[in-house]
Amino acid sequence: MRTKVAAVVGSMLIATSLLAGSGYAKQANQANQAPQKQKYVIAFQFSLPVDYETIVTKAGGTVLRAIPELGGLEAESERPDFLSNLNGISGIQAANPELEYKLDEDTAAADGQPVTDIPQDADTYWSYQWDIQRITNNGASYNLETGGTTNPDGTVTHKAVVGVIDTGIDADHPDLKANFLGGVNFVPAGVDASETGDPSDIRDREGHGTHVAGSIAASGKVKGVGPGLGIRSYRVFAAEGGAPTSWIAAAIVQAAKDKVDVINMSIGGYDGIARYTYNGIKYNDVADFLLWKRALQYAVGRNVTVVAAAGNESLDLNDSKAVVNYINQTYGYLGLTFKSAVREVPGTLPGVINVSSSNQWSSDKIAFYSNYGSAIDVAAPGGDNGPVYDASRNLDERDFHYRTLSTWPTYLEPYFTSNLRGYALLHGTSMAAPKVAGIAGVIKAAHPEYTPAQVQALIKQTANDLGKPGQDPLFGSGEANIFNALSR
Repeated sequence: MRTKVAAVVGSMLIATSLLAGSGYAKQANQANQAPQKQKYVIAFQFSLPVDYETIVTKAGGTVLRAIPELGGLEAESERPDFLSNLNGISGIQAANPELEYKLDEDTAAADGQPVTDIPQDADTYWSYQWDIQRITNNGASYNLETGGTTNPDGTVTHKAVVGVIDTGIDADHPDLKANFLGGVNFVPAGVDASETGDPSDIRDREGHGTHVAGSIAASGKVKGVGPGLGIRSYRVFAAEGGAPTSWIAAAIVQAAKDKVDVINMSIGGYDGIARYTYNGIKYNDVADFLLWKRALQYAVGRNVTVVAAAGNESLDLNDSKAVVNYINQTYGYLGLTFKSAVREVPGTLPGVINVSSSNQWSSDKIAFYSNYGSAIDVAAPGGDNGPVYDASRNLDERDFHYRTLSTWPTYLEPYFTSNLRGYALLHGTSMAAPKVAGIAGVIKAAHPEYTPAQVQALIKQTANDLGKPGQDPLFGSGEANIFNALSR
C-alpha cells in the first residue's frame, strides 16, 4: 500500500506520513455494515496493572501487545463504545485509536530513467559515493576509527552497535553480513501471506532498511560511515502497509534492552496531543504521543543515542498552521480533520538528533523535499535530483546521480540503477539520518564513556557550517562530519 503524496516528496521515503489509522470506528458508524476491528493504544499513568487483560476484555477489547516498560498496550476491538468503556478506569491516563506510519513513494518515480554507467562487475563503488566521501573527508576518518577492529581470522570485533528500526535487512548482503548481529521482527502474523509472526524474521521485503544499513556500516563495494560498526535490525514494516506506534515503541525498547549504542529511525510522521475529527467524531492522539515520549526516554535513559529523519514534505516545522494544513490536505479524503497543531515525530522530541537533508551541489540550499526549522539539529547528505531539477521541478530533468548509492537487497529488482543488483540510488531525509547515526556510532566506538548528550554535542560542534553562519533553520549546526568529530 502506498499513500498518495505529491511527486516532489521523493522516492522510497519513510520519513513522511502519519496516516491516522485503521478505521477510527469507521464501519461502526455506518448503517447496515458489519463492525470492523480497530486498533487502539492505551497508556496507563504509571505501570501496567496485573489485571490489564481483564480491564481490556471487560471494555470489549483484546490485548494485542503489552509494553510493560512503557506502561502501554496495543488493543483491538470492534465495539464503537470501546473507548468510552475505558473512561473513568483508575490508572488509565489516555487511550486513542492507534496511529500508523506509512511508506511513501514518489508517484512519478517509475517514469525516471535509471542510471546506466555504474558497472555490475566493479571492485568498488567508492567513486559514486559522494555523500560518504564528504562526511568522512574522502575516507580519512577510517584511519582514525571505523567502529570496529578486524581480527587475524578476518572476523570483526564491533566497538559500537547501531540499531536500525526500519523494513528489515538483507542479512546475507556481501557488504553487510560481516557487521550484521541479528535482530527482532515486530510485524505480527497475518499482515500478508509472508508474515508468520516469527520474531527472527528480519528479511527486508521492501529495500529501505537495507539501504539505510549500508549508509551506516557497509564494508564492501560500498562503504558506510563506520565500516566496522555492528548492525542490529528491528523490523516494523511489512512489504506493504504501515507500522503502528506500538510496534515502533516496542522496537525502541528492545533495542535499548539489547544495549545498542545508537538507534536510527528513518521514520517520521505528525503527532503530539492533536485533536481531530473522523466523520464528525472527536478524537485525540494523547496515548500515542505518550508512548513515543516514554520509549525515547527509556532509550536515552539507557545511554542510547537516538537519530531521526526530519521528514520530506518541504515544511517549515515552526509553522504549525502549515503543518496542520498539510495534514488536512493530505488526509482529508479519509474523512479526517485536524483541529490543532501537531509535531513532527520522533525528530522534534527531546533527546533525538533531528536530521535534515543536504545535497551534493549547494552549500546554501538543502534538498528540495527536506523539512526545516529550529528543530533541526544537523544536516547530512541525503541527495536530490540535481540543480537543474531543483530550478525547474521538471520531472524529465531529474539526474539520479545526485542521489545516494547504498546497499539494496540482492533478491529485489534493481532500483534506479540499470541491472546493478544489490545496490540502489535513493534520496530523502531517510538517507540523511543514517549518516548521522553512523557518525554517532563511530564516536561511541572512540569514546564509549560518552553519554547521548555528549555525542549530540560533539556532532553539532564539529559540523561543517553551511548556509547562514551559525545555527540556521536549514542545516541546524551544519553538515555533520565524522573526521572533524574524531579530530577534535
